[in-house]
This record gives sequence, C-alpha cells and structure tokens, in this order.
Amino acid sequence: MVIVTPEEMASRKRDTFVRKNLLTIFTVGGVIGGVIVGLILKNSTNERWTAREVMYVQFVGDLFLRMLKGLMIPLVVSSIVSAIGSLDLSLLRMIGTRAICWYLSTTMIAVVEGMILVSLIRPGVGSHNAVSSSSIGRNITTVDTLMDLVRNMFPSNIFEACIAQYRTVLVPPKNASLEGNIMNWDVSSETAKGSNILGLVVFASVLGIAIGQAGPTGTPVLRFFQSMGDIIMLMTNWVIWLSPVGIFFLVTSKIVEMTSIVEVMGQLGLYFLTVMIGLLFHGLILLPTFFFLITRRLPFAFIGNMSQAIVTAFGTASSSATLPVSMHCVEEKNDVDPRVSRFILPIGATINMDGTALYEAVAALFIAQIRNVELTLASIIGVSITATLASIGAAGIPQAGLVTLVMVLDTVGLPAEDVTLVIAIDWILDRFRTTVNVLGDAIGAGVVNHISKDELQVMTEMSIKYQTINSDSQAECN
Repeated sequence: MVIVTPEEMASRKRDTFVRKNLLTIFTVGGVIGGVIVGLILKNSTNERWTAREVMYVQFVGDLFLRMLKGLMIPLVVSSIVSAIGSLDLSLLRMIGTRAICWYLSTTMIAVVEGMILVSLIRPGVGSHNAVSSSSIGRNITTVDTLMDLVRNMFPSNIFEACIAQYRTVLVPPKNASLEGNIMNWDVSSETAKGSNILGLVVFASVLGIAIGQAGPTGTPVLRFFQSMGDIIMLMTNWVIWLSPVGIFFLVTSKIVEMTSIVEVMGQLGLYFLTVMIGLLFHGLILLPTFFFLITRRLPFAFIGNMSQAIVTAFGTASSSATLPVSMHCVEEKNDVDPRVSRFILPIGATINMDGTALYEAVAALFIAQIRNVELTLASIIGVSITATLASIGAAGIPQAGLVTLVMVLDTVGLPAEDVTLVIAIDWILDRFRTTVNVLGDAIGAGVVNHISKDELQVMTEMSIKYQTINSDSQAECN
C-alpha cells in the first residue's frame, strides 16, 4: 500500500491545477508581458511611434485576430442552425424566450446603473475639455440608424452579408437653403465593409427552424451543420493555443500607440472612474449575484472557468472574435449543454452588450454635463431606450460602441463631433466593456442551461429511446 504524504498530495494538486490552467496562465502572462514590453519600447525613445512602426509591432497579433474572425461566420451559422434544428419547437421557444428576457433585463439594468452613477458622480461638471475639430461618424438620424438595424436583419444577399452590411447615407441637397434641416437631405445607401452578423443570425435561426419542421427530410442538412460545427470547434482549439502570443503583441502595440496616459487621466479621470465603477459592479457583483440566485451555485468556479475567454476579450476588444473561445470555455469547462450554448452565445455576441449599453449611457450624460445641457425626464428615458437599442446594433468589433454613441447623442440633441470628447480613453474602456459583454453572455448561457435542464433531459431521453427503437427495427429487418 502506497502512503501519500500531505506534501505529496499538495504537490499533485498544484501540478493538476497548473496543467488544467496552463493556457490561461500563459495568456495572462501575455497581457502582463505586453504591458511591460510596450512601456519599455514606448520609453526607449522620445519621439512618437509612427503608424507604420505600430503596424510592425501589431503584425503577429493582427494575424491571431484574423484567425479568430475567420472562424466566426462558419461557427455562428453552423452553431445556430445545429442548435435550433436539433431542438423541439416548444423547447426552442422556451429557451429563446428565456435568453431574450435575460438579455433585455441585464442590458436595461446596465443602462440604469450607468445613468445613476453619472448622476451621482457628475464627472462632466466643471470639466473644460476642448472639442477636437475632427468628426466621428456620418450625418445620420436616429430613425435612419434604427431602420438600418432592421434592414440588416433581412439581408437581400446572404453571401454579401458575410462581408458587408446595409447603411443609409444622407446627401446634402443642392439647394443651400435646405442644408440646415437634415430631414430635407437626399437619402442614398451604401454597403459598408464588415460582416452583417445580425442578418446571418436571423437567417441561421430561420434555417434551423425550417430544418426542425422538415422532419426526416432535413436530417442530412442538420448533420452537415452539426459536423461543420464540431470541425470548426476543433480548429478553434488550435487557434486558442496561439492566444498568448497574439494577445502579447496586441497589447504591446496599444501601449506603444497610446498618448500620455497621465495627461489623458488628468482630463478624463473622473469619467474613466465612473465607467469603471459601473462595469466592475455589473460584471463582478450584479451578474454573479443573479447567477447565484437563479442556479443556487456560487459563481466563482463558473467565472474562473471563463478566464481564458475573459482575457481574450480584453486582449482583442471584440466579442465576436472571442466567441470561439467563449464557446470552448462554456462547453468544455462549465458543462453547458451545446444545444444551449451554440444557440445562445452567437446571438448574445450580437445583441447582448451590457458593457456597451452602460458605457453609452454614461458617455452621453457626461457629454451633456460638459455642455451644460439640462436633461428632462423624457430625455433621460430616451437615452436609456436608445442606449439599449444602440448596444444591440453595435457590431462585435473594436470600438463599435463609439460609432453607435453618435446615435445616443442625437437623442439629447448633441452633435456627433462631441464623441471626440471621450475618444482619447475609449481604447482602454473598450477592452473592459467587451470583457463585461462576454461575461454576460457566458453567465446568461449558464442561467438558461440551468433553468432548461429538465426539458433538455427529457428531450435527450426521448432521442435515445427513438434511436433504440430505430436500431431494433433495423435489426429485425436484417
């Protein structure tokens, strides 16, 4: 009989912990190493790094980001089609309703949090930030933006939706007397570069429902998408092991590129603090509390198992690019049913943006305080609704929230150029709000999986029984 001493037992536990979390340790090391190397490179010269030099530093990280984004569309489509196609329609309706309720409630709560914080701290009062002469975005109205959001849900060409999305463009009229009112401008359209993920999600959802309704006829198509999803997840596992190196170079390039952080914090420190308090409260206190109250499980292990996705979200600043990693962590480490995760996470990465919604509410009220614009109750309600809708329409790419912030500013009658008041510090806030977005998606998947476990178990038992009957029938025929 082999006797194991307490020291040997502790050593084995440490070895097991290191082996299980080796990739996460390397990824965190990549972030820390990127910050250190970035500061060393930045302070090695008194001259500002050129865009070309930053591009050289970022090159390896850019390759990693391109790999993740390249997996995104096949993963989203195959995951949603296979998940919806394999679910009973009544169960699909229940899971979908629960997911939408989670998304809407947490997003609205995030907006309210941001508005309460900015009203209490009042970071814009007494600020003397100068507005840059540069302009962000394009001439557009909130109505046009919302209509574009609906149009993109129904792409006219599903293949074009993989590379472009519809966008309304307002053209100034030739009559100079009409230029003052933007509603008199001519309306045109263009295809903007960037995947129309929302349209692909809608198409994949409808295709999945059709496959489920088709019965045996749809089985071959369903198996194709299931096989594709499994293969893409295998490719994802390969790419994930490159994340420490990719994130290292992404963080290094951002540190090298940034202006003086001390100067920026002096101008926007209180605003930065307000956003960070809101994001930390929402991501580390509110969402875990909801998870505990609903599942009756402590959230620490669940969140710890998501650490790889959390670090990747911070490094890439893209919830869409992080989606493959999130699905891997949720399914492999947190044992969420793939039928739930592959339905909820792709949709969540598209429309569930808690961090972005909170940020946009804070930014809009902060800019209003700088401009000494007194907001009525109707205006505040308008900001909350618009921030929620804008977060849904925000693409899962770096700094997408900055673009949709223009829409929120329009709600309170502030010009688009005022976005430049917060742009200096947006790159770092973008990483934190993306992290909260990804965490909210994961916790939502865990919550819905817990609520739906009984129905999923019944469906699994029925599927096994059906397969057994078919096998027996085939054996008798033989």
